[in-house]
Amino acid sequence: MFANYLIGLREGLEAALVVSILVAYLVKAGRRDRLALVAAGVLLAIALSVAFGAFLTYTSTTLLQDFKQQELFGGTLSAIAVVFVTAMVFWMRKTARNLRAELDGRLTQALEVGAWAVALTAFLAVGREGLETALFFWSAVQAAGSTTSPVVGFSLGIVTAVVLAWLLYNRTLKLNLARFFTWTGAGLIVIAAGVLAYAVHDLQEAGVIPGLYSLAFDISAVIPPSSWYGTLLKGVLNLSPQTTWAQAIAWTAYFVPVMTLFVLGTRRAGIRKQETTHA
Repeated sequence: MFANYLIGLREGLEAALVVSILVAYLVKAGRRDRLALVAAGVLLAIALSVAFGAFLTYTSTTLLQDFKQQELFGGTLSAIAVVFVTAMVFWMRKTARNLRAELDGRLTQALEVGAWAVALTAFLAVGREGLETALFFWSAVQAAGSTTSPVVGFSLGIVTAVVLAWLLYNRTLKLNLARFFTWTGAGLIVIAAGVLAYAVHDLQEAGVIPGLYSLAFDISAVIPPSSWYGTLLKGVLNLSPQTTWAQAIAWTAYFVPVMTLFVLGTRRAGIRKQETTHA
């Protein structure tokens, strides 16, 4: 539940902030008549994201009857989800401080073009986040197995994100967005590493990657999968008590360089901020 709560909180807050910035700009510019078009663009983006998630579920459970086809489909999409979420984490760390200025510029151009350009701006801004979220959430649910906890955690994360965005919009709450996205980005990298390991296991079961029965370690006797702590490790880190060599190599090959680059980039950004402040 916690891993999916973090996904819902992080992705939901990004989308909610985008909407609040668009609304704030229109109100400030005295163009409240365009708020309905922003709402239309947002609702259409949400509908598209939900439809995309439903399509993934329908395809994996109904269209693909063969077990190996299902594993190939799930493993491939999980790997793609890891690529998208990694790119999103680095992009948001870079643009968090300038997000408002970037969106204000786009909306200014949209107002000059015409009414429906405003709706398109809202649709594209929220739709990108929504599609990425739907894909990554679907992959996380697949990794978690048959339990409702991921859906509950994700829903709670979305609700929390909407509340935070509303409080920020009304200036009731002050939040260091750069720091928030840094910490949640690090958490998502950990989750993504587990999703990638799960994707490798799916591809092994599909026969694409060899070594399904070549285990790097087996700690099921120490950490029973049915225990509360085994469930916790599985839910947060996607740590399987029986991990193959391919899974262990994939997890390490992703986590170590990606987290290193993320931390180094965060430190460089902090140093540049300090130099700018002193100057």
